[in-house]
Amino acid sequence: MSTPTFALHVHPDRVEMGLSAARSAAATLRAAIADRGAARMIAAAAPSQLDVYRALAQEPGIDWSKVTVLHMDEYVGLDAAAPQRFGNWLRAHLLSGLSGTPVFHAMRTELGAEQSAAEYVALLEEAPIDLVCLGIGVNGHIAFNDPPEARFDEASPVRIVALDEASRVQQVDDECFDTLGDVPTHALTLTIPALLAGAHLVCAVPDARKADAVRALVEEPVTEAWPCTVLRRHTRCEVHVDSDAASLIPLTGPARQRVVVHDS
Repeated sequence: MSTPTFALHVHPDRVEMGLSAARSAAATLRAAIADRGAARMIAAAAPSQLDVYRALAQEPGIDWSKVTVLHMDEYVGLDAAAPQRFGNWLRAHLLSGLSGTPVFHAMRTELGAEQSAAEYVALLEEAPIDLVCLGIGVNGHIAFNDPPEARFDEASPVRIVALDEASRVQQVDDECFDTLGDVPTHALTLTIPALLAGAHLVCAVPDARKADAVRALVEEPVTEAWPCTVLRRHTRCEVHVDSDAASLIPLTGPARQRVVVHDS
């Protein structure tokens, strides 16, 4: 079994965070295309990833026509044309800025949660995932695997979940919805084992609101109470944060050994 190689990189601001994360993600895509003639990635749909996706769109040497893009989660019960749908968000903020046109598979929850889950399981099983670009929620979730319902040993790669209130409030704070009542209560999500099945995980976490989750990521035991801590078990995971998100990282002790600080 491969030894985990987890590292958390602290950057002076979110622009530098995005550039560094994008460089690493782009290298993985280029290598997969060179090796197999194709690459497959899973992309988070969240404002926290904007700097990564802007920088990724500027990375040279990626033949996007050879890339397949999937995403992590989607609301249940939201109109297919709603801009808050994560598939639509990725079309607007990732796909539209690329120099080519990848294959994109949106979660079609308008078909019904069970049918769309089965459809996405089949898509995930078509071939291995080379890259996962993800973030971390204020409550430590990855995708919509919220505590206390997150399971490290979930059997299925896709499941229907009831959203934790902290996750729903975050959607309002991110200005994706006007009020908490507008935020759907359920979603389809890739499970933690499905995310960890990616060969390379590149996680970007800006913003002081995420500081406690980033602290937990490096300091807490690996526990479902903080789902993000499972990233430390992955064989190739790197986390990029800005200085605001890093503000609660302990300055001494074993957890500090997982942290790399970049001055510029």
